[in-house]
Amino acid sequence: MPFFFFDPTMIIVLPAILLALYAQFKVKSTFNKYLDVRSKSNLTGADIAYQLLRNEGINDVSVERVSGELTDHYDPRSKTLRLSSNVYGSSSLAALGVAAHETGHAIQDNVDYAPLRFRHSLVPVANLGSQAGPFLAMIGLIFGSGFLLNLGLIFFAGAALFQIVTLPVEFNASSRALKLLEKHNYLDRQEISGAKKVLNAAALTYVAATLVAIGHLIRLLVLSRMMDDD
Repeated sequence: MPFFFFDPTMIIVLPAILLALYAQFKVKSTFNKYLDVRSKSNLTGADIAYQLLRNEGINDVSVERVSGELTDHYDPRSKTLRLSSNVYGSSSLAALGVAAHETGHAIQDNVDYAPLRFRHSLVPVANLGSQAGPFLAMIGLIFGSGFLLNLGLIFFAGAALFQIVTLPVEFNASSRALKLLEKHNYLDRQEISGAKKVLNAAALTYVAATLVAIGHLIRLLVLSRMMDDD
């Protein structure tokens, strides 16, 4: 991810970095809090995922357990919804919220949700940009090469664009999740409030990541301008 240099332009990124640290703390603390609150339905995260998929007429997506904590994700290539152990087998509000959110991504895939398709198309660009961009910019700064710095800036812009596009995809998945949980009466109104707090905390991490990427992109632009003025 973005690199660090001890120069005044770091002040551009610092607020976003602090927000990202807070977001990580917030999502873990909120998830752990509602991991101890069992839902009245007594359904597990895996149960919710299966039922929501079937309710939406989706029969080609499998649900699997994956190791780790907060490693839940949907893989559109293999049509697989992977839930971490403390989500897959848990009937907590946190587990049901996260499972429904990931199911929201599977539903997006099924209905050909345009922002999701666009984000998938950006994955190669984002991977290259997040790795090559900072490296090229660093080399450009060390050797005073404006060309390499600008090239790194262009590469990193792809990674920043990916983060920006991720926001509507994640917000939409959470919105779908909460509406479906309430529509099918899997959670009552009070329980929905708890699940929403978990998903809102998770959303903050995406907002923070986007702001960090944008901050670094602006910083590269400033450094490029400073080099041109020298």
